[in-house]
Amino acid sequence: MVLLTSAFLAAALATSAAAPPRVESEFVIHDFGFHTGETLPELKQHYITLGDPRNPAVLVLHGTNGNAGGLLNPAFGGELFGPGQPLDAARHYIILPDCIGAGASSRPSDGLKMKFPRYTYDDMIAAQLRLVTEHLHVKHLTLVMGNSMGGMLTWMWGAQHPGMMDGLVPLASTPAAMASRNWMMRRLVIDTIKADPAFAGGNYTVQPPSLKYANAFFSVATSGGTQGWQARAGTHAAADQALDQVLAAPSSGDANDTIYQLDASRDYDPEPMRITARVLAINSADDERNPGETGVMARQMAKLAHGSFYLIPASAQTRGHGTTGQAGLWKAQLAAWLANL
Repeated sequence: MVLLTSAFLAAALATSAAAPPRVESEFVIHDFGFHTGETLPELKQHYITLGDPRNPAVLVLHGTNGNAGGLLNPAFGGELFGPGQPLDAARHYIILPDCIGAGASSRPSDGLKMKFPRYTYDDMIAAQLRLVTEHLHVKHLTLVMGNSMGGMLTWMWGAQHPGMMDGLVPLASTPAAMASRNWMMRRLVIDTIKADPAFAGGNYTVQPPSLKYANAFFSVATSGGTQGWQARAGTHAAADQALDQVLAAPSSGDANDTIYQLDASRDYDPEPMRITARVLAINSADDERNPGETGVMARQMAKLAHGSFYLIPASAQTRGHGTTGQAGLWKAQLAAWLANL
């Protein structure tokens, strides 16, 4: 999947006179200390960059079970990083890291399994900051942007490192404590996998069967959109067919990695009043994990010194929490906002 999406973007960029350089590598951080006090002798921080490092730097962060390469897909990177797009890689330096626990960065499935340090988003940001400043020698970011977990990390970047960036674009996220259905569903996935006898305390030799069903349940329950699912699965037969397709889809996930990825959000609770950068927050009206009707988003946005909010209208074409993965639905708003950044 990474090779396919990366190839798509490379082809799109090649339409310009000189395609921006693409680098894929890793930064090894020695004796990396986690917030728990634990240390890894070597933490791998894998990353991809697009463009010239002399251009304005943009940090882009992926979702919970995603990776940097996944952000180069046609619907996201293809709408943002190509020639003439809002974050054209010929005019920006795009930095896409794999977060701790995901992609090719250090993760439990590398060998430590459940003995891997119990990381949180704070540890991810600490590693990303060192990647950006120590390894890539970027001292200031024009923009930090992320989707889903990446959106939550974006809020935290703004709260923890005010002045480090000019703007923040958090997608499919809320600057408030992890709670309600969002956390309850994560707990249910974690507890379901751990309760499976095949999990064996994390020392399984094949993936426990519960992983596939827990992930499918989480996906259907917290993404897809009410109108979207009704349009695609509005009859009993269509619903069965849609679920069969979800369950039949190949999975490359790992149970230990999944538990850690979901658990990492446990203490998420950014402080919007500490954010000084300009913010363009983008959510979808049918986002199951960030429901607008609670009023939480409106209250938190009011605490920002320079905050704008765009709510994508729900429709049969939107996909609930997954809607912001379709950058074509909001890139015009991003372009207008960037013009005034």
